[in-house]
Amino acid sequence: MSKADIGIVGLAVMGENLILNMESKGFTVACFNRTVSKVDNFMNGRAKDKNIIGCKSVEEFCASLASPRKIMLMVKAGGAVDAFIEQVLPHLDDGDIIIDGGNSHFPDTIRRTEYIESKGKLYIGTGVSGGEEGALLGPSIMPGGSPAAWEAVKPIFQKISAHTDTGEPCCDWVGQGGAGHFVKMVHNGIEYGDMQMICETYQMMSQGLGMTNTEMHEVLTDWNAGELDSYLIEITRDILGYKDEDGNEVVDLILDTAGQKGTGKWTAISALDLGQPLTLIGEAVFARCLSSLKDERVAASKILTGPDKKFSGDKKAMIENLRKALYASKIVSYAQGYQLMRAAAQENNWDLNYGGIALMWRGGCIIRSVFLGKIKEAFDKNPDMVNLLLDPFFKDAVENAVQAWRKVVISAVELGIPVPTISAALAYYDGYRTERLPANLLQAQRDYFGAHTYERLDKPRGEFFHTNWTGRGGSTSASAYVV
Repeated sequence: MSKADIGIVGLAVMGENLILNMESKGFTVACFNRTVSKVDNFMNGRAKDKNIIGCKSVEEFCASLASPRKIMLMVKAGGAVDAFIEQVLPHLDDGDIIIDGGNSHFPDTIRRTEYIESKGKLYIGTGVSGGEEGALLGPSIMPGGSPAAWEAVKPIFQKISAHTDTGEPCCDWVGQGGAGHFVKMVHNGIEYGDMQMICETYQMMSQGLGMTNTEMHEVLTDWNAGELDSYLIEITRDILGYKDEDGNEVVDLILDTAGQKGTGKWTAISALDLGQPLTLIGEAVFARCLSSLKDERVAASKILTGPDKKFSGDKKAMIENLRKALYASKIVSYAQGYQLMRAAAQENNWDLNYGGIALMWRGGCIIRSVFLGKIKEAFDKNPDMVNLLLDPFFKDAVENAVQAWRKVVISAVELGIPVPTISAALAYYDGYRTERLPANLLQAQRDYFGAHTYERLDKPRGEFFHTNWTGRGGSTSASAYVV
């Protein structure tokens, strides 16, 4: 029997579909699962009569692979990855490649890359986005880790990935160490933000404007034909138009508590660690946390009061305002996400191709949209751009939307409808365009109670001063000054 081009460990939905994708593109694939019965079920079901080798042990699995061996783990992030690495290492030769295709936290990928390389092997930590359908038909793939491993996996990854309308693969090398998983983490954080912004828009239309699901379905159908054209708008349109066999609108039957797997939280924590104002994604994570307090919210709704007011303006105009506010907020979300990637690249010495990342997100992944083409164009023109809002296209787009955006936030506040991400995006925009923020007062407060010092407008940057505000504090100041 000929040996396999690549092996996949883990026969959950993503693993199975990636195997079938690879096989359909002409690759022979070996598969293994800790619960061996899953291998039998797969080989007798979806994998039957295909160029797929089912393996019952780690030894058999490793022996079935052509050299250099390429083993892709599609298992739960965390300890399961480390455990399988230890199982497989004794059966590998120098130069063999282990690939983690799960949603691992990027510091784990940095650690594992160093560990695997110390054993003479190569390691790739890769983000894979697109869900079940993407894995089968073409996902977005974001690999990083050991640069020497890229050429060996590039033909497979780029062939099975999604492709843009012009034929470019939505997969390219991201960078060393944990760069691939970091970029996938930011992708997921942006996904959190996009989803929450759409949900806030939905609540404004349904609760604020009294629109039916059918009416909202029609609006999103129209939006998806314009600048908001994206996978998430498309599926939201479909959800709002879906009825079960009894004629029930299913979205109205779903409990309003959101789950999460942690990547959005990791994105927000990374932003805090790197001192980046990732306000929109942070609010999206907290919105999910708030939704989980269902019983508390039900009780609070009987105690706490809000505005008893109905929308009385021009409904058609407000729908257009919502479209513009959603678009402008989306621009801010990506601007913040790219700021975070730039800060992480500086911290970890990664050479990230920001336009290339936008290209990888053009197809296959959950946040794919027409909009990403404009981001690629912006970074192609100016690879050193510090903020997307400064690009002429995005500057004009936001300025065209900002009055509508303000009207949406004002209306939401008046109606008592929470729009945490849309309002946070507007606050960030106003903060970023403000030459002088009230942090001068904040620094005075810090110096007053903790002698933390401050810089002065009339002195060079880097000189620090302390005021004895009470007359009792003396001239001694704190030794640490952290912006």
